[in-house]
Amino acid sequence: MRTDRDAMEYDVVIVGGGPSGLSAAIRLKQLAEQAGKELSVCLLEKGSEIGAHILSGAVLETHALAELFPDWQERGAPLNTPAGEDRFLFLTEGGSFKLPTPPQMSNHGNYIISLGNLCRWLGEQAEALGVEIYPGFAAAEVLYHEDGSVKGVATGDLGIGKDGQPGHNFQPGMELHARQTIFAEGCRGSLTKELFGQFNLRDGIDPQTYGIGIKELWEIDPAKHQPGLIVHTVGWPVSSDTYGGSFLYHLENNLVAVGFVVGLDYKNPWLSPYEEFQRYKTHPAIRGFFEGGRRISYGARALSEGGYQSVPKLHFPGGLLVGDTAGFLNVPKIKGTHMAMESGIVAAKAVFEHLFKDNAGTEVKEYGEQIKQSWLWTELYKVRNIRPAFKWGLLGGLAYGAIDTFLFGGKAPWTMRHHDDHSQLGDKNSYPKIDYPKPDGKISFDRLSSVFLSATNHEENQQTHLRLKDESVAIAVNYAKYGAPETRYCPAGVYEILGEDEGKPRLQINGQNCLHCKTCDIKDPTQNINWTVPEGGGGPNYPNM
Repeated sequence: MRTDRDAMEYDVVIVGGGPSGLSAAIRLKQLAEQAGKELSVCLLEKGSEIGAHILSGAVLETHALAELFPDWQERGAPLNTPAGEDRFLFLTEGGSFKLPTPPQMSNHGNYIISLGNLCRWLGEQAEALGVEIYPGFAAAEVLYHEDGSVKGVATGDLGIGKDGQPGHNFQPGMELHARQTIFAEGCRGSLTKELFGQFNLRDGIDPQTYGIGIKELWEIDPAKHQPGLIVHTVGWPVSSDTYGGSFLYHLENNLVAVGFVVGLDYKNPWLSPYEEFQRYKTHPAIRGFFEGGRRISYGARALSEGGYQSVPKLHFPGGLLVGDTAGFLNVPKIKGTHMAMESGIVAAKAVFEHLFKDNAGTEVKEYGEQIKQSWLWTELYKVRNIRPAFKWGLLGGLAYGAIDTFLFGGKAPWTMRHHDDHSQLGDKNSYPKIDYPKPDGKISFDRLSSVFLSATNHEENQQTHLRLKDESVAIAVNYAKYGAPETRYCPAGVYEILGEDEGKPRLQINGQNCLHCKTCDIKDPTQNINWTVPEGGGGPNYPNM
């Protein structure tokens, strides 16, 4: 037990300042105000500010936002671009075909937004209600009571050098104790991963399956700008056995958000999601949007795609899970924000009622039941078979999706299963190498110039937060069998093989470049890479993403 850390006491501590954590904080304070009760709520965010690490397409369904703030328009929520035309394209190498827009992808009544800016606005609303928000503080450790229940979290120490020793600028972390701790870490949260093991939260459910989403923000020629236009594509450049597709959203002020998602269950170890994205932008049906424009920002993050089959147990003694940490994402809709917010709202109600109940115990069991009674659960259930159907390839997946949607209405009498993504990667000799074109510096770009646009920064003298369980595995297995796939699936060039020409290959980890997307933690075939939190305030600083 450490004695060098100060402790602060709260009723509720929330880990993560994304849409789920902020929604939980807001609703807790709203409920306390309505009931005339005092309730102390603290929210920690590892990014330098609220919104700094937030990345999403994003097209927003507003019903969860309207639950929080029925008057969100009057309050000035940053929803400025109503969704307009939906286009769904099948790309071949040189052409494109317009397909009927699936009902899940119809966006009438939705808004194209910057999710980072929405979170910044939600942060302002939360602070106005009395939530204490601490950006730049990374929750690095779960604290437990003697009975094994969660006591709270501790923020990471500052000033630990590369040698693991405290430096001249050392500052111990802070302990935050709470009656309930809400984990809203987003996809593949490092503390959540520990909780899964500690409380067996994943027993009896399918493994989570993931995608990596890579995004750029462009300012384009005003003559080409169509506010509200939404374009989704499938097909080229990825092969038909790889789950993937793109989005292209026209926001206000001549801005276009463009991105590419690749399912992390892909098999070819030579595939690079980043390069596939760069190649996609050169397609004749897409390239024209960007000619004469300029790229403003870049980022990447993983997405939880397992849905209904992969949702863990949501509560445990002293805490609960919300948002993408719990896997609340509707894959065929390509939307998770409305679900994240709803899970935060439901969690807040359950926690509030629990805290003011006599002899309630340490576990908010009501939360799991209330989630299953919400529209969120119904929505997840109806689309549960669409993502796993892509095991039959692109055309098989699209065909099954149509049958499931139109014939069964999402109520087919079966539920397909998921598998671990890392176990799907094939041997390097079993798959063809992919010859990616060199970037032209106008439409397509190299990784390092992209990372520069993410404004990513980490204190250079700190220990790397990307830990290898066994350093020898990187070469003896990953390099020898899979051709060092970490050098390709990382969208930031963090992993590099040096010494090949001398016949002495070694893995170098450039942790300063890390975008906190968690792909390495997910896709590493030996599960040898463990993503842990760096010092608070490090990582990307996304504007308008």
